[in-house]
Amino acid sequence: MAVPDAIETSDELIQDTTDQETPATTAEATLATESTTDEKPVSTDEGSPETDSTERDEEQGDSAESQESGEPETNDRGEILLPEGIDYYDLDRDTRAGLRSLPKGLAENVGKRIIAAGQLLDSDPNRALAHALVARRLASRIAVVREAVGVAAYNAGQWQMAIGELRTAQRLLGTRAHIAMIADAERALGRPERAIDAYRDLDTESVEPEARIELLIVAAGARRDLDQGAAAVAMLQVPELKSNEPWAPRLQYAFADALADQGRIDEARTWFAKVAAVDEDDELGAAERLLELEGVEWVAEPDED
Repeated sequence: MAVPDAIETSDELIQDTTDQETPATTAEATLATESTTDEKPVSTDEGSPETDSTERDEEQGDSAESQESGEPETNDRGEILLPEGIDYYDLDRDTRAGLRSLPKGLAENVGKRIIAAGQLLDSDPNRALAHALVARRLASRIAVVREAVGVAAYNAGQWQMAIGELRTAQRLLGTRAHIAMIADAERALGRPERAIDAYRDLDTESVEPEARIELLIVAAGARRDLDQGAAAVAMLQVPELKSNEPWAPRLQYAFADALADQGRIDEARTWFAKVAAVDEDDELGAAERLLELEGVEWVAEPDED
Protein backbone atom coordinates (compact mmCIF):
# COMPACT_ATOMS: atom_id res chain seq x y z
CA MET A 1 0.00 0.00 0.00
CA ALA A 2 1.58 3.20 -1.13
CA VAL A 3 1.33 6.09 1.26
CA PRO A 4 0.53 9.56 0.23
CA ASP A 5 3.43 11.43 -1.41
CA ALA A 6 3.41 14.22 1.15
CA ILE A 7 2.14 14.55 4.67
CA GLU A 8 0.14 17.73 5.14
CA THR A 9 1.90 19.61 7.92
CA SER A 10 1.61 23.36 7.40
CA ASP A 11 -0.85 25.31 9.49
CA GLU A 12 -3.20 25.82 6.58
CA LEU A 13 -3.30 22.08 5.87
CA ILE A 14 -4.31 20.87 9.33
CA GLN A 15 -8.08 20.66 9.05
CA ASP A 16 -10.68 21.37 11.68
CA THR A 17 -10.44 18.37 13.93
CA THR A 18 -13.84 19.02 15.45
CA ASP A 19 -15.51 18.30 12.15
CA GLN A 20 -13.21 15.46 11.25
CA GLU A 21 -13.73 13.47 14.39
CA THR A 22 -17.14 12.34 13.00
CA PRO A 23 -16.60 9.22 10.85
CA ALA A 24 -18.36 8.69 7.55
CA THR A 25 -21.67 6.84 7.68
CA THR A 26 -20.28 3.76 5.95
CA ALA A 27 -17.26 3.63 8.22
CA GLU A 28 -19.52 3.90 11.26
CA ALA A 29 -21.55 0.92 10.08
CA THR A 30 -18.44 -1.16 9.69
CA LEU A 31 -16.89 -0.09 12.98
CA ALA A 32 -20.11 -0.82 14.89
CA THR A 33 -19.72 -4.55 14.16
CA GLU A 34 -16.04 -5.00 14.90
CA SER A 35 -13.30 -4.39 17.43
CA THR A 36 -9.70 -3.66 16.56
CA THR A 37 -8.38 -5.31 19.70
CA ASP A 38 -10.63 -8.35 20.13
CA GLU A 39 -10.90 -9.57 16.55
CA LYS A 40 -10.57 -13.31 15.93
CA PRO A 41 -8.37 -14.90 13.26
CA VAL A 42 -10.07 -15.33 9.93
CA SER A 43 -11.41 -18.82 9.37
CA THR A 44 -10.33 -20.45 6.12
CA ASP A 45 -12.74 -23.43 6.24
CA GLU A 46 -14.88 -24.07 3.19
CA GLY A 47 -18.29 -22.50 3.63
CA SER A 48 -17.06 -19.99 6.20
CA PRO A 49 -18.41 -16.39 6.27
CA GLU A 50 -15.11 -15.25 4.81
CA THR A 51 -15.42 -17.61 1.84
CA ASP A 52 -19.02 -16.53 1.28
CA SER A 53 -17.91 -12.91 1.43
CA THR A 54 -15.33 -13.58 -1.27
CA GLU A 55 -17.94 -15.11 -3.54
CA ARG A 56 -20.48 -12.35 -2.93
CA ASP A 57 -17.94 -9.63 -3.59
CA GLU A 58 -16.93 -11.33 -6.84
CA GLU A 59 -20.55 -11.66 -7.88
CA GLN A 60 -21.34 -8.07 -7.04
CA GLY A 61 -18.03 -6.55 -8.19
CA ASP A 62 -19.60 -5.35 -11.42
CA SER A 63 -22.23 -3.34 -9.58
CA ALA A 64 -21.67 0.40 -9.91
CA GLU A 65 -21.54 2.50 -6.77
CA SER A 66 -24.37 4.94 -6.27
CA GLN A 67 -24.10 8.53 -7.42
CA GLU A 68 -21.57 10.70 -5.62
CA SER A 69 -24.31 12.58 -3.83
CA GLY A 70 -25.78 9.40 -2.32
CA GLU A 71 -24.68 6.58 -0.07
CA PRO A 72 -22.56 3.81 -1.65
CA GLU A 73 -24.20 0.50 -2.50
CA THR A 74 -23.62 -2.22 0.06
CA ASN A 75 -23.95 -5.98 0.28
CA ASP A 76 -26.20 -7.84 2.70
CA ARG A 77 -23.75 -7.25 5.57
CA GLY A 78 -23.65 -3.51 4.98
CA GLU A 79 -20.19 -3.59 3.36
CA ILE A 80 -19.43 -1.14 0.58
CA LEU A 81 -19.32 -2.88 -2.82
CA LEU A 82 -16.13 -3.03 -4.82
CA PRO A 83 -15.97 -0.73 -7.85
CA GLU A 84 -15.70 -2.23 -11.31
CA GLY A 85 -12.47 -3.24 -12.94
CA ILE A 86 -10.25 -3.95 -9.94
CA ASP A 87 -7.55 -6.52 -10.68
CA TYR A 88 -5.76 -8.11 -7.74
CA TYR A 89 -2.53 -8.21 -9.73
CA ASP A 90 -2.49 -4.43 -9.91
CA LEU A 91 -1.47 -4.62 -6.26
CA ASP A 92 2.22 -3.96 -5.71
CA ARG A 93 4.46 -6.96 -5.11
CA ASP A 94 5.31 -6.13 -1.49
CA THR A 95 1.65 -5.89 -0.50
CA ARG A 96 0.83 -9.16 -2.27
CA ALA A 97 3.69 -10.74 -0.35
CA GLY A 98 2.13 -9.43 2.86
CA LEU A 99 -1.09 -11.28 2.03
CA ARG A 100 0.64 -14.57 1.18
CA SER A 101 -0.35 -16.24 4.45
CA LEU A 102 -4.04 -16.02 3.49
CA PRO A 103 -5.89 -18.54 1.30
CA LYS A 104 -5.81 -17.48 -2.35
CA GLY A 105 -9.45 -16.41 -2.63
CA LEU A 106 -9.38 -14.48 0.61
CA ALA A 107 -6.06 -12.85 -0.26
CA GLU A 108 -7.46 -11.64 -3.57
CA ASN A 109 -10.60 -10.24 -1.92
CA VAL A 110 -8.58 -8.42 0.74
CA GLY A 111 -6.12 -7.19 -1.88
CA LYS A 112 -8.93 -5.75 -3.99
CA ARG A 113 -10.20 -3.86 -0.95
CA ILE A 114 -6.73 -2.39 -0.44
CA ILE A 115 -6.57 -1.36 -4.11
CA ALA A 116 -10.00 0.30 -3.87
CA ALA A 117 -8.91 2.17 -0.76
CA GLY A 118 -5.77 3.38 -2.48
CA GLN A 119 -7.67 4.56 -5.54
CA LEU A 120 -10.08 6.60 -3.43
CA LEU A 121 -7.61 8.10 -0.94
CA ASP A 122 -7.59 11.55 -2.52
CA SER A 123 -10.99 11.73 -4.20
CA ASP A 124 -13.18 10.15 -1.52
CA PRO A 125 -11.21 9.31 1.66
CA ASN A 126 -14.28 8.23 3.62
CA ARG A 127 -15.13 5.55 1.07
CA ALA A 128 -11.46 4.60 0.96
CA LEU A 129 -11.65 4.02 4.70
CA ALA A 130 -14.82 1.96 4.32
CA HIS A 131 -13.03 -0.41 1.91
CA ALA A 132 -10.01 -0.64 4.21
CA LEU A 133 -12.25 -1.50 7.15
CA VAL A 134 -13.76 -4.40 5.20
CA ALA A 135 -10.22 -5.66 4.58
CA ARG A 136 -9.51 -5.39 8.31
CA ARG A 137 -12.62 -7.40 9.18
CA LEU A 138 -11.46 -10.17 6.88
CA ALA A 139 -7.77 -10.16 7.85
CA SER A 140 -7.13 -8.18 11.00
CA ARG A 141 -3.84 -9.91 11.82
CA ILE A 142 -2.15 -8.89 8.55
CA ALA A 143 0.30 -5.98 8.78
CA VAL A 144 -0.34 -4.52 5.32
CA VAL A 145 -4.06 -4.47 6.06
CA ARG A 146 -3.61 -2.50 9.28
CA GLU A 147 -1.25 -0.19 7.40
CA ALA A 148 -3.93 0.39 4.75
CA VAL A 149 -6.53 1.20 7.41
CA GLY A 150 -4.16 3.60 9.14
CA VAL A 151 -3.32 5.51 5.97
CA ALA A 152 -6.98 5.65 4.93
CA ALA A 153 -8.01 6.83 8.40
CA TYR A 154 -5.36 9.56 8.28
CA ASN A 155 -6.63 10.80 4.92
CA ALA A 156 -10.21 10.71 6.20
CA GLY A 157 -9.28 12.82 9.23
CA GLN A 158 -9.94 9.99 11.69
CA TRP A 159 -6.87 10.85 13.68
CA GLN A 160 -7.23 8.55 16.68
CA MET A 161 -7.98 5.55 14.49
CA ALA A 162 -5.00 6.42 12.31
CA ILE A 163 -2.67 6.53 15.32
CA GLY A 164 -3.84 3.14 16.59
CA GLU A 165 -3.74 1.40 13.24
CA LEU A 166 -0.38 2.79 12.17
CA ARG A 167 1.19 1.88 15.50
CA THR A 168 -0.15 -1.65 15.10
CA ALA A 169 1.19 -1.83 11.54
CA GLN A 170 4.61 -0.62 12.66
CA ARG A 171 4.72 -3.21 15.42
CA LEU A 172 3.76 -6.02 13.03
CA LEU A 173 6.16 -4.84 10.33
CA GLY A 174 9.03 -4.03 12.67
CA THR A 175 9.40 -0.57 11.18
CA ARG A 176 8.84 3.09 12.07
CA ALA A 177 8.02 4.19 8.54
CA HIS A 178 4.83 5.98 9.59
CA ILE A 179 6.19 7.85 12.58
CA ALA A 180 5.68 11.24 10.92
CA MET A 181 2.06 10.48 10.03
CA ILE A 182 1.38 9.39 13.60
CA ALA A 183 2.96 12.60 14.94
CA ASP A 184 0.93 14.69 12.52
CA ALA A 185 -2.26 13.01 13.72
CA GLU A 186 -1.28 13.87 17.30
CA ARG A 187 -0.82 17.46 16.20
CA ALA A 188 -4.22 17.46 14.50
CA LEU A 189 -5.78 16.24 17.76
CA GLY A 190 -4.40 19.31 19.51
CA ARG A 191 -1.40 17.57 21.05
CA PRO A 192 1.58 19.29 19.39
CA GLU A 193 3.83 18.49 22.33
CA ARG A 194 3.64 14.79 21.43
CA ALA A 195 4.80 15.54 17.89
CA ILE A 196 7.75 17.51 19.25
CA ASP A 197 8.60 14.73 21.71
CA ALA A 198 8.48 12.15 18.90
CA TYR A 199 11.18 14.05 17.03
CA ARG A 200 13.24 14.76 20.15
CA ASP A 201 13.21 11.09 21.18
CA LEU A 202 13.84 9.74 17.67
CA ASP A 203 16.69 7.30 17.19
CA THR A 204 17.87 8.51 13.80
CA GLU A 205 19.44 5.14 13.03
CA SER A 206 16.03 3.47 13.27
CA VAL A 207 14.39 5.31 10.36
CA GLU A 208 15.12 6.19 6.77
CA PRO A 209 16.24 9.78 6.06
CA GLU A 210 12.94 10.63 4.38
CA ALA A 211 10.91 9.55 7.41
CA ARG A 212 13.19 11.56 9.69
CA ILE A 213 12.82 14.70 7.56
CA GLU A 214 9.04 14.31 7.41
CA LEU A 215 8.96 14.03 11.19
CA LEU A 216 11.13 17.14 11.44
CA ILE A 217 8.63 19.04 9.27
CA VAL A 218 5.77 17.90 11.49
CA ALA A 219 7.64 18.85 14.67
CA ALA A 220 8.43 22.30 13.27
CA GLY A 221 4.76 22.77 12.47
CA ALA A 222 3.95 21.75 16.03
CA ARG A 223 6.31 24.49 17.29
CA ARG A 224 4.32 26.99 15.26
CA ASP A 225 1.10 25.63 16.77
CA LEU A 226 2.57 26.62 20.12
CA ASP A 227 3.48 30.11 18.84
CA GLN A 228 7.14 29.17 18.75
CA GLY A 229 7.80 30.31 15.21
CA ALA A 230 11.44 31.24 15.75
CA ALA A 231 12.11 27.78 17.16
CA ALA A 232 10.45 26.26 14.11
CA VAL A 233 12.80 28.17 11.80
CA ALA A 234 15.80 27.08 13.84
CA MET A 235 14.72 23.42 13.77
CA LEU A 236 14.44 23.46 9.98
CA GLN A 237 17.91 24.90 9.39
CA VAL A 238 19.51 21.53 8.73
CA PRO A 239 22.13 20.44 6.17
CA GLU A 240 19.46 18.51 4.25
CA LEU A 241 18.07 21.83 2.98
CA LYS A 242 20.76 21.60 0.29
CA SER A 243 19.98 18.01 -0.57
CA ASN A 244 18.94 16.90 -4.05
CA GLU A 245 16.85 14.01 -2.76
CA PRO A 246 13.21 13.78 -3.96
CA TRP A 247 11.96 14.77 -0.50
CA ALA A 248 14.13 17.92 -0.30
CA PRO A 249 11.50 20.28 -1.82
CA ARG A 250 9.13 19.35 1.01
CA LEU A 251 11.72 20.44 3.56
CA GLN A 252 12.57 23.59 1.62
CA TYR A 253 8.90 24.53 1.34
CA ALA A 254 8.39 24.06 5.09
CA PHE A 255 11.44 26.24 5.75
CA ALA A 256 10.18 28.98 3.39
CA ASP A 257 6.76 28.85 5.02
CA ALA A 258 8.27 29.18 8.49
CA LEU A 259 10.39 32.15 7.34
CA ALA A 260 7.34 33.88 5.89
CA ASP A 261 5.48 33.30 9.14
CA GLN A 262 8.28 35.18 10.93
CA GLY A 263 8.13 38.09 8.49
CA ARG A 264 11.42 37.18 6.79
CA ILE A 265 9.86 37.68 3.38
CA ASP A 266 12.97 38.08 1.24
CA GLU A 267 14.44 34.84 2.55
CA ALA A 268 11.10 33.09 2.19
CA ARG A 269 10.86 34.25 -1.41
CA THR A 270 14.30 32.79 -2.15
CA TRP A 271 13.38 29.37 -0.81
CA PHE A 272 9.94 29.29 -2.42
CA ALA A 273 11.67 30.07 -5.72
CA LYS A 274 14.03 27.12 -5.22
CA VAL A 275 11.05 24.82 -4.73
CA ALA A 276 9.13 26.23 -7.69
CA ALA A 277 12.15 25.68 -9.93
CA VAL A 278 12.07 21.91 -9.39
CA ASP A 279 8.34 21.42 -8.78
CA GLU A 280 7.21 21.80 -12.37
CA ASP A 281 3.60 20.80 -11.67
CA ASP A 282 3.48 23.05 -8.58
CA GLU A 283 2.22 20.17 -6.45
CA LEU A 284 3.49 21.91 -3.32
CA GLY A 285 2.07 25.31 -4.28
CA ALA A 286 5.36 27.22 -4.12
CA ALA A 287 4.60 29.25 -7.25
CA GLU A 288 1.29 30.35 -5.79
CA ARG A 289 2.97 31.32 -2.52
CA LEU A 290 5.48 33.43 -4.45
CA LEU A 291 2.66 35.34 -6.09
CA GLU A 292 0.98 35.84 -2.73
CA LEU A 293 4.18 37.32 -1.34
CA GLU A 294 4.14 39.73 -4.29
CA GLY A 295 0.63 40.81 -3.34
CA VAL A 296 -1.16 38.99 -6.15
CA GLU A 297 -4.59 37.76 -5.08
CA TRP A 298 -6.14 34.67 -6.57
CA VAL A 299 -9.72 35.01 -7.79
CA ALA A 300 -11.79 31.89 -8.20
CA GLU A 301 -13.06 31.30 -11.73
CA PRO A 302 -16.86 31.53 -12.03
CA ASP A 303 -18.76 28.32 -12.58
CA GLU A 304 -19.65 27.65 -16.19
CA ASP A 305 -23.24 27.06 -15.16
